[in-house]
Amino acid sequence: MPQHFDAVVIGTGQGGSPLAVRLARSGRQTAVIERGDFGGTCVNVGCTPTKSYVASARAAHVARHAAELGVQVGGSISVDLAAVKARKDRIIGESRSGVEKWLRGTSNLTVFNGHARFTGAHTLAITGRDGQLLQELSADEIFINTGTRAIVPPLDGLQRITYYTNSSLLELTDLPEHLAIVGGSYIALEFAQVFRRFGCRVSVLVRGERVLNREDADFAESVQKVLARDGVEFHFGVQPTRVEPHPHRANDVCIGFEQNIPAMEASHLLLATGRAPNTDDLGLDAAGIETDRHGVIVVDGQLRTSVSGVWAIGDVNGRGAFTHTSYDDYQIVAANLLDGGARSVDTRIMAYAVFVDPPLARVGLSETEVRDSGRDALIATMPMSRVGRARERGETAGFMKVLADAHSKQILGAAIHGIEGDEAIHTFIDIMTAGAPYPTLQYAMHVHPTISELVPTLLDGLQPLKR
Repeated sequence: MPQHFDAVVIGTGQGGSPLAVRLARSGRQTAVIERGDFGGTCVNVGCTPTKSYVASARAAHVARHAAELGVQVGGSISVDLAAVKARKDRIIGESRSGVEKWLRGTSNLTVFNGHARFTGAHTLAITGRDGQLLQELSADEIFINTGTRAIVPPLDGLQRITYYTNSSLLELTDLPEHLAIVGGSYIALEFAQVFRRFGCRVSVLVRGERVLNREDADFAESVQKVLARDGVEFHFGVQPTRVEPHPHRANDVCIGFEQNIPAMEASHLLLATGRAPNTDDLGLDAAGIETDRHGVIVVDGQLRTSVSGVWAIGDVNGRGAFTHTSYDDYQIVAANLLDGGARSVDTRIMAYAVFVDPPLARVGLSETEVRDSGRDALIATMPMSRVGRARERGETAGFMKVLADAHSKQILGAAIHGIEGDEAIHTFIDIMTAGAPYPTLQYAMHVHPTISELVPTLLDGLQPLKR
């Protein structure tokens, strides 16, 4: 007979772990199931390790350009990838063990290690790595937080070479001689800049005509220009179709294209072509849980699935693919279920950043989306070269943009590509969340010298958006 719990959480990512603790502290007998490393994607193969690499890459970049600030650094600058990885592993280990200790130390919370699979709408089987049944559970409430994994495109010959995803690339201890990256979105670009600053030759292979398709073209161009200045090579309008081992250099790879262009040779190949939800092996059919054609679990505004008493939070629900959206999912579920709230993901204002250096941060609608909406709007832009902090730091690449409704004066969206833009964007996030009109921010007094102090000046420049 299955062991019964009031609530079961599947996965210990950024939404699952705090939700499991909150449910247990509410008095529910709760179980949490983790088949891999505690902490989910962010801690183990996402934000935490990649941003530690970004920090190391920036240190190398600053050291190489120190003379521009009057600082002399003796000798050539080199990167010890094994030491970079070791530092990353220490940071991950501290976070991972902290999450596990937190969960195991919480009263009313039982931790299971194994793979969970639905056997019914409210029943689960837990199996070990060998596929043997370890435990059967039943629960009144079940919360799915199983995250995503890298998509590996069906390239001919892939089984004959060594290739890398965002996870496995982080295990290298020797620098690639030439890293070829398939993809043009934020994962591809972050790794491209990091490994170029580590001293590697980097080629980015993009199927379309530009990077960052979800962003306005001017921001995509701005980001590309910075990476190209670092020495990243871009190849547009290319579609890899086959790969094969290099005939003369062991472990190297030859990449062929559908177009009539020469194959590319590289020492390492990174596939950064998107992510897929970890739902195909959850037994969702046995529970009657609806998914879309991509395997994303369909949810309503309160993150409830098609089965009563089952919720999906984090990347698997398709309502955001970031650590902060996953955590916000937890807050929405907890508020509605435990605090009598009526929060909805439908009213969430999307915000995120691409952690190239300088970062690109955005909230709300893009200029393209505002134009497509047909509404009367105002727009303003400002180059980062006008920002004192940027000039003082010698980092003036990028620009700011803001759009507002011409009638209600509500800010519709904003983006910053520039030094500390990932922090400065929060001045827009907060004012938009508060529902205040842009003059509230325009007339605020900001501290000098900061990036945010130029936001009121940016708003001073609002003009009608030309059609």
